[in-house]
Amino acid sequence: MKKIFLADDNDGILDMLRIVLEGEGFEVIVPEYPEDILNWPGELPNLIVLDVWMSGADGRNICKQLKSTQQTKGIPILLMSANNDIEQMAKEAGADECIAKPFEISDFLEKCAMLLA
Repeated sequence: MKKIFLADDNDGILDMLRIVLEGEGFEVIVPEYPEDILNWPGELPNLIVLDVWMSGADGRNICKQLKSTQQTKGIPILLMSANNDIEQMAKEAGADECIAKPFEISDFLEKCAMLLA
């Protein structure tokens, strides 16, 4: 079963994405703090989904750190944001893909499937 690490400070979005992803057969990991992925003690996920702006955390900085670390640089990262400049932000952060909020669930699942292929 593929693992997806999911970080967003909006509980509604987290709950919705968790339900959808688990319904698709994925194991979903939602950390207490987004930065927890930087020192994750368990088996690393197959995909990381990060919101750009979270309370107390910046998904772009987390992405940059993950992409500069040997152990995690190969894990695909999907950045999410309501910001119109999400494509530029994702590129600068080193993310593999991005999606603008609000989004269609089908588009989100398509991007996840592509990154996990």
